Amino acid sequence: MNNIPLIQNIELTRYDIPVADVGKDLSWAMGAFYEPGTTGSRRLLGIRINTNSGVNGEYMSSAPGTFEQIQSFAPFLIGKNATNRELFYNQAKILLRKQDRMGIGPIDIALWDLAGKLYEAPIYQLLGGHREKFPAYASTYHADRSKGGLNSPDAYADFAQQCLELGYQGFKIHSWAEVDIQREIDTVHAVGNMVGGQMALMIDPCCVYDTFADTLAVGRACDEQDFYWYEDPMRDGGTSLYAHKQLKKMLKTPLLQGEHLHLVEAHTDMAIAEATDFWRADPEYDGGITGVMKIAHAAEGFGMDVELHIAGPAQRHCMAAMRNSNFYEMGLLHPKISNLVQPPIYLCGYTDQLESIDSNGYVEVPKGPGLGVEYNWPYLEKYKLDGLVIG
Repeated sequence: MNNIPLIQNIELTRYDIPVADVGKDLSWAMGAFYEPGTTGSRRLLGIRINTNSGVNGEYMSSAPGTFEQIQSFAPFLIGKNATNRELFYNQAKILLRKQDRMGIGPIDIALWDLAGKLYEAPIYQLLGGHREKFPAYASTYHADRSKGGLNSPDAYADFAQQCLELGYQGFKIHSWAEVDIQREIDTVHAVGNMVGGQMALMIDPCCVYDTFADTLAVGRACDEQDFYWYEDPMRDGGTSLYAHKQLKKMLKTPLLQGEHLHLVEAHTDMAIAEATDFWRADPEYDGGITGVMKIAHAAEGFGMDVELHIAGPAQRHCMAAMRNSNFYEMGLLHPKISNLVQPPIYLCGYTDQLESIDSNGYVEVPKGPGLGVEYNWPYLEKYKLDGLVIG
């Protein structure tokens, strides 16, 4: 490296990408669901960090609320060495102390992309990673009401069979936000009876169960079907460590939570409180790649595993450098529509769709410099909402 890469400016651009056959109802199905003939949208934030060396870092984020948070700490980065990620991580924690700190992640990921391009190496190699492929589980879209969709327990079971035949090694149910506990239990049994013993099974109710009793009832159905994990069931979002400790005592099925507890300190406290069996982490939610690797190493000290939230190139690079992680979450998947989480924003062939696995159910880490992906900026420009340049 001939000169220190000093950050000149940071470009933030918001996009709203249309998605076919996706309806919107904030009171049901986590806000969006399969509905033929409708048009939904996916909001993304494009980030470019430009330096005086001519090397830039890029990332496309879908994390909510980050546009405003980034503006509150990004001026601190201007004029500073772009490789000083630990400095930025810790300063942003202070500047965002009265917020949820989700703004740290997208910027940190873009800085790792920049570093990889600067040193002409993929991020996972900079992290010391050696795993280049790992097994995926099919993580479903939320329930719907439409024929051919995920509109019944039997529909979930049929989709699980389809995913098994494609090669997936696991299947996770994202069920109804309109809670009918018997239907939740019926879905657990329908999927378990169809593919149980052939793939790892999980359920993520996305924090919608109202009572401990309902939560326990679904968990006992998971026990009967030998589920791999039971994820974030209660409306507290995982913040009630005592409640989850009690639930954990009463069930055979391991608990997985932590998606809504951000950064390494909260995750460590969760483990000390014995409130989970598996940790959950996300590069966008938990302080970027820097933050996720802190969480992975903390969990390793407890002898516990970390499962990364949702699909993306940053997740693949982190997982390639983690010993204590089992599955890549391919999602959100549906039998009739493409993955809403990952719209077609890449030029390089990178995908996170239903058929993006190999015949053994594995995905590979991108091998190019940085994140190893190339964004389709001309395509994105058609859906630009607004933007600004800091610096």
